[in-house]
Amino acid sequence: MSDRHPRTVHPVPYHSQWASPELVEAIVAGALDAARDPLWRKYGAETPEEYAWWSWRLCGVACLRMALEYWQGSAPTPMELAEECVAAGAYVRRDDGLDGLIYAPFAEYAHARWGLQAAARPHLPMAEIPQLIASGHLLMLSVHPSIRELAPAPERRGGHLVLAVGATEDALVFHNPSGFQGRSQEFVHIPWTDLERFYAGRGVAMGPGTGPPGR
Repeated sequence: MSDRHPRTVHPVPYHSQWASPELVEAIVAGALDAARDPLWRKYGAETPEEYAWWSWRLCGVACLRMALEYWQGSAPTPMELAEECVAAGAYVRRDDGLDGLIYAPFAEYAHARWGLQAAARPHLPMAEIPQLIASGHLLMLSVHPSIRELAPAPERRGGHLVLAVGATEDALVFHNPSGFQGRSQEFVHIPWTDLERFYAGRGVAMGPGTGPPGR
């Protein structure tokens, strides 16, 4: 095995960006309105409609929840974290939607609020990913959401966040907040050669202690 791709897989718990992981495929396909998710209250939302609106947008919060549970043993509800991220400027509410996740204020928030190492990486080459993971970091990576089905020709790179939890010589190992149960949620392996067509070359590097990782 090459030094470039040391084998490391961190045993990170999984969280979907929806309250019921088994319903993600139906929700994404449009066969089920997210507001009908029976576990919506676990999200910390006030109403099913509030839950449905946020659930489509909180892939980054799902990644943070996984990291917090892994390193600190627990994580707040998605809505609690979403509200804190809005206050920190990591999300910006608009009348017609939401801007974010905005990496720099999110990294500052993750460090100040949770004591994590956190660094916004607007340029994060694939070649750096294995060593960052081997050194104990988890990476929020910007990929196209069709990575859940290994689409042969995604329309662009980026637009969705997954949490890289491992690397092998042949593949990236990641948790996908919008993956489909039994197929593309937990410890998904994607060959490096396939990752390239989804990955936007940017993200956030997080570690368990203080100080910026991967600089």
